[in-house]
Amino acid sequence: MKAKICVFVLWTLMGGTFCAHSQDALTIVRQSRDRITAATTLSRSRLVITAKNGSTTERLINQYSKDSSSGNSRMIIEFIQPAAVAGTRFLTIEEGTANNQWIFLPSLGKTRRIAASEGSGSFMGTDLSYDDISSNDRDPNLDTHVILREETYNGKPCYVIESRPKNSSYQYSKMVQWIEKSNSVNHKVELYDKRGVHVKTLEILELRDVQGRLSPIKTRMTTIEKGTNTTITVENLRYDQDIPEPVFSTSYLETGKVR
Repeated sequence: MKAKICVFVLWTLMGGTFCAHSQDALTIVRQSRDRITAATTLSRSRLVITAKNGSTTERLINQYSKDSSSGNSRMIIEFIQPAAVAGTRFLTIEEGTANNQWIFLPSLGKTRRIAASEGSGSFMGTDLSYDDISSNDRDPNLDTHVILREETYNGKPCYVIESRPKNSSYQYSKMVQWIEKSNSVNHKVELYDKRGVHVKTLEILELRDVQGRLSPIKTRMTTIEKGTNTTITVENLRYDQDIPEPVFSTSYLETGKVR
């Protein structure tokens, strides 16, 4: 299965080495998204949300991901700190080309399903939307991909690929990705709204070898018009650890316990 490092690695699309000269844009994107393989991924990450005036707030989260026996991706996020959001849990389950999402808010005391129409909404006050969170599971076949050019980004020779959703209901009209030629790492993604305006940028700020896998450790999502950003630092990351099946259930969302 493809591994997912923290929900916010999303567009970083971890992957392995390949020679892409003879390959088309779709193949390059697919190999980038499927770059790392692992049975499971566990991580603890710190989110720093920076407002336009420079003030910051922090979130501490745990994330668990695992494919089902049928190959569907599943991921759960638990908020640990601060106290105002502690106990909030979020679950996403991929079924074919659809992503089903639920959130448990302690203040409400119940689980609520996230409607598809809420995909562009902010996730827990961060610069990421619900759609952004699920983007790492987005089937490359849902988009059309074109190689715009080849250029160097931060000293790394990259393919610059434009991806346009085939379904106009998706929150973005296009995504432009900088994918490194030598190792398939997606270093940057520019996201454009329905008007064609560049509204967000996701960047990898740090990579590290973890259990033989080149893994994004620090990423940043910037909302251009608002002048805000969310930086996500992975403080602990482990691959191929056992995760009980009941973790990926609405029951776990409500209790935080495996029954």
